[in-house]
Amino acid sequence: MATSAPPTVSAGNADINSVLQDAASQFRGLDLNQPGQWPTLPKLVGWAFVAAVVVALGWFTLLTDAHDQLDAEIAKEPTLKNDYRNKLGQAVNLSELRKQKLQVEEFVTQLEKQLPGKADMDALLSDINQAGLGRGLQFELFRPGQSSVKDYYAELPIALRVSGRYHDVGAFAGDVANLSRIVTLHDLSIDRSRSGGDSLVMEATARTYRYLDATELESIRKASAPKKPGGKR
Repeated sequence: MATSAPPTVSAGNADINSVLQDAASQFRGLDLNQPGQWPTLPKLVGWAFVAAVVVALGWFTLLTDAHDQLDAEIAKEPTLKNDYRNKLGQAVNLSELRKQKLQVEEFVTQLEKQLPGKADMDALLSDINQAGLGRGLQFELFRPGQSSVKDYYAELPIALRVSGRYHDVGAFAGDVANLSRIVTLHDLSIDRSRSGGDSLVMEATARTYRYLDATELESIRKASAPKKPGGKR
């Protein structure tokens, strides 16, 4: 009776098993406090793991910074779009905007011409006085007050009290409004005259305005300029 031969392990499988066993034996009994004494294979695996961790952390950090920058740029997008639309509209209407600018400049120039200078104030006060005398009114009070300096102009109040007939008083108010220079009437009060008859008394404050000359503007600019720390008082 023939007997079968026992199975034999091939030489290739024996080599692989021996390699695996040798590699596994290098990982046994490792002292974590002394990695410099580890065998070669655990050292290589440890270095590869550390390198992978460092690369992963660096990659994550770079991605986080890039993501934050991306979010910041995305947040700017609506503002940039609005700016683009506004500038595009201005570019399309550039010629019309230039015309409007010229019109505004002409209007400002006309208004400036209605503001007298310091040298013209006496003539303006005389015009107000002549407007009342021309209507047959009697000035009981004509007292210019103290000028009040604003940013670009000065305001001069004038206390008025005139007496005369009703229509003459109304015509005087119209004449003042139609002066070539800007004069406004405030705090109007009209009452019967103590002398009786059809005479009325009007009390008001006329306010006229003048532009500031270069010297006054320079003084205002210096006064409003912030003082440097440590400067002389």
